[in-house]
Amino acid sequence: MWKALAQFVLRFRALVLLVLIVLTSIMGYFASKAKMRYEMTSAIPTDNPKYIEHQNFKKMFGEDGSMLVVGFSKDNVFEPQFFQQFTAWQKNIKAIDGVENMLSIPTAINIKKVENDSTAKLITTQVFDASKGHDSSVQEFLNLPFYRNLLYNPETKTYLTAIYLNKEKLQTAERMRMVKEIKEVTEKFAQAGKIEAHYSGLPFIRTEFANSVKYEMNLILMASLLLTAVVLFLFFRSISAVIFSVLIVFAGVLWALGLLYLMDYRISILTALVAPLVVVIGIPNCIYFLNKYHTQFAISGDKRIALTTMIERMGIVTLFTNLTAAIGFGVFYFTKSQVLKEFGLIAGISILVVFIISLHAIPAIFSYLKAPQARHTAYLDNKTLTSVLLKLEYWVLNHKKYVTTFWTAILLLSLFGIFKLKTLGFIVDDLPKQNKIYTDLKYFEKNFHGVMPLEIMIDTKKKNGATTLPTLQKLDALSTELTQFPELAKPLSMVEAIKFARQAYYDGDSSSYGVPNSFDISFLLPYLRMKGSSGNPQFTKLLSSFIDSSKQYARISVGVADIGSDKLPVLLDSIRQKANGIFDTSRYQITFTGTSIVFLEGSKFIINSLRDSLLLALVMIILCMVFLFRSWRIVAIAIITNIIPLAITAGVMGYCQIHLKPSTVLVFSIALGIAIDVTIRFLVNYKQDLPKYNYQIPETISATIQETGISIIYTSLILAAGFIVFLVSQFDGTQALGYLTALTLFMAMITNLTILPAMLVWFDKQKKPK
Repeated sequence: MWKALAQFVLRFRALVLLVLIVLTSIMGYFASKAKMRYEMTSAIPTDNPKYIEHQNFKKMFGEDGSMLVVGFSKDNVFEPQFFQQFTAWQKNIKAIDGVENMLSIPTAINIKKVENDSTAKLITTQVFDASKGHDSSVQEFLNLPFYRNLLYNPETKTYLTAIYLNKEKLQTAERMRMVKEIKEVTEKFAQAGKIEAHYSGLPFIRTEFANSVKYEMNLILMASLLLTAVVLFLFFRSISAVIFSVLIVFAGVLWALGLLYLMDYRISILTALVAPLVVVIGIPNCIYFLNKYHTQFAISGDKRIALTTMIERMGIVTLFTNLTAAIGFGVFYFTKSQVLKEFGLIAGISILVVFIISLHAIPAIFSYLKAPQARHTAYLDNKTLTSVLLKLEYWVLNHKKYVTTFWTAILLLSLFGIFKLKTLGFIVDDLPKQNKIYTDLKYFEKNFHGVMPLEIMIDTKKKNGATTLPTLQKLDALSTELTQFPELAKPLSMVEAIKFARQAYYDGDSSSYGVPNSFDISFLLPYLRMKGSSGNPQFTKLLSSFIDSSKQYARISVGVADIGSDKLPVLLDSIRQKANGIFDTSRYQITFTGTSIVFLEGSKFIINSLRDSLLLALVMIILCMVFLFRSWRIVAIAIITNIIPLAITAGVMGYCQIHLKPSTVLVFSIALGIAIDVTIRFLVNYKQDLPKYNYQIPETISATIQETGISIIYTSLILAAGFIVFLVSQFDGTQALGYLTALTLFMAMITNLTILPAMLVWFDKQKKPK
């Protein structure tokens, strides 16, 4: 089959190249239409209870992740000149298309009782009104406990403005414009007022992440292409080999991005890695093919025979090496996580596509070029590497017990490190500590305790149950308990609005800011009618944002610090115990939801999914190898050879306190799929050489090490270097994926040249066929 394919490609080489160029151009057109992802794709499946609870909450109360916060520190924020600048700034922010609402000091409202009003209505008034004196407005504002520790921290003299953005526009590229305009307007205000502005909130964090992902995808892609070109030139000393190899893998990149568009996926922090991964994994195909081409040309001296033999000998090898690599990625498609599905499917298909392009393009292109010269094949006689391989061969054939003992000791040492591994993740985990997103988040956590959304939803199980006095008192009791947790910001609920109204009922006396009692609740009830015609639309809106239309459900909204996936469950359990002690669970149902909860659940789900996908990848690779080698003994030897590098990497993570999180767990499936390629390359060559050496295993092993060793070393080092390129990223997760995968591939290179041949000599029993 492979010989027939070689003859077809060489016979119709012009047609083959034309078809590849046309199809790649079409995919390039689609690739140009690939778009960034701006919405937050859920890491958990749609049938997950936490996902369902969050969706139900959003249907009832709206999006919980549409608030962007801006903060600053100032000794005297109410100084007239600065406050005028502050007021002008918030007006400019409010004028930005997409800004729906603001909660800020200059726009603060007060609730007042209408005098001599027989209908007993409440009205809302602006605290800072031009008709009032500035000093009296400041005193009025400071007399409102509702805003204390919500919009300002009196101890640290820090001030916060909450900006609510249109949730539909947040799902599109419009979010980039909105955040950019908010930052531009704010920086002008900060410069004029001589302050430093700080930004946070999910819209800001997600937008900055999307900007960084777009920039880094291009940066890593260009860095990997440049590194690949340099390494290829040092390897082959041929400009044509470099140019056409880079063009082939770049064609694979266009196919990957084109497929992304055709499948209606978006570029996320994971799918952005597909393009550089195609480069890193696609280049070894070119090296394998060209290495075999040069080797056969040195033997035959005939270009056509060399190209035909290249496809015939390397077709099956590269097919299975790419297939196992594709399996390493493709198994992610079988998880229930949408982000992993997209990444796995695109990466798996792209790897097979770049193999098909390489298989057809390399023989067709090089059939037109001049035959390789002596300098192009000089790498085949690398004396240094040949000397290293001879020493490895000596140890494998003569001291296989020592080789096996050494790797057994390394494996046991790694197991101790594995037991030190811990699972830990943060919402902004991948950002370096000096990044402004991270430092600004810590600024808000220090001064306001947290900005990540945590929602507590109370179901009273009956209509109007949320507005009864016992429920209001219980909500207030829980809010009071929440203030005792340093990780939580000031809780907000309809109780705070009712306290505000009670203060208004008692003519603005701040000591009356509290929950109504059985005495004054009857007087307050007329003021709390939530009707549009009651003359208090702003107060009505404030109340309705914390209670559903049937008044059966109430919510407490609180900001939580990004304390990590290990501490957040402990915090939630403590809050749950407090809540269960206040609310009778037979009469009330309490649900914890919000983006923070979804993140925690998503982090756990992805790690479990990646663990399952690793096992699935291992099973599928075993089946491929059984089909290829038809020997369980050889398959077992191959799997052991590749388990050792994975165990070493996991052990290093344990000793170096590199925590398990989605970006680090991803390493193992990817590295297994790539590292097994080297094993297949060695074993296929071993099987092909057995008849030549009359099924004498030591002689065959010796020949295989010398024939494949140099290309294995070169390919492994190029792959490791390709992943090291990921260190240019600012994301810690992307960096970890790079250096951990590089470490695994480097160790796999060593195990494939030591323990693999040692176990073959020791355990493989090949019989000469009759």
